[in-house]
Amino acid sequence: MADDILLVDVSDDGIATLTMNRAGKRNAMSDQLLNALDAFFSNPPAGVKAVVLTGTEGHFCSGLDLAEHEQRDAEGTMRHSRGWHAIMDKIQYGGLPVISAMFGAVIGGGLELATSTHVRIAEPSTIFQLPEGRRGIFVGGGASVRVGRILGADRMIEMMLTGRKYGAEEGLSLGLTHYAVGEGEALELAQKLARNIADNAPLSNYVMIQALSRIEDMSKADGLFTESLCAALTQTSPHAIEGLQAFLQKRDPSFR
Repeated sequence: MADDILLVDVSDDGIATLTMNRAGKRNAMSDQLLNALDAFFSNPPAGVKAVVLTGTEGHFCSGLDLAEHEQRDAEGTMRHSRGWHAIMDKIQYGGLPVISAMFGAVIGGGLELATSTHVRIAEPSTIFQLPEGRRGIFVGGGASVRVGRILGADRMIEMMLTGRKYGAEEGLSLGLTHYAVGEGEALELAQKLARNIADNAPLSNYVMIQALSRIEDMSKADGLFTESLCAALTQTSPHAIEGLQAFLQKRDPSFR
């Protein structure tokens, strides 16, 4: 990646660890970093089964780099926002399970990025914040949908109006993170969970990622019908046969 702005390490067992690496910038989101994320998720290395996303120098991502903010007209701003949406969608729906190992700043666009991932782990230093009200702007990278669905509109409005900060334990109770761990423990747990998830049947992982958040958008009847289609697809696959045989034979399944 250009200037090592996104460090990529792929282990022998197919776990890709992506480290956002903007030294001295609290890993603030620039177009260059967004483009690096887009490039990875558009064409991940062969053999990657799961991804861990983390930061460096004590921070996950502090959001939009205001020092590099480019003044745009309304159309340009809309197109830039839609570009963010496309990249976040690629992370959420690209088919690879993505785990965030978070610490320090998870602010603004950093929270938008984190909530596009599927599993989130927070250390005690983690700060969740949407400070757009103090900047005279509005979220543009998907928070109104992804964070809003986690918090609900009422709490998100309060969070944005006041610039309120939540720590790891509060974030756990609200759903902004799934795990609250000790200092220095997020990356280790993220990689452990990534390996466990990578051992699942690939088709099941893919269908869970693609279907569940979309079912949330559907009516009850449409959601239940879609669930049946997903069940039919997965439960008649060779992976399902292997999973059942492994259970009956009291062994770990071997999905290929």
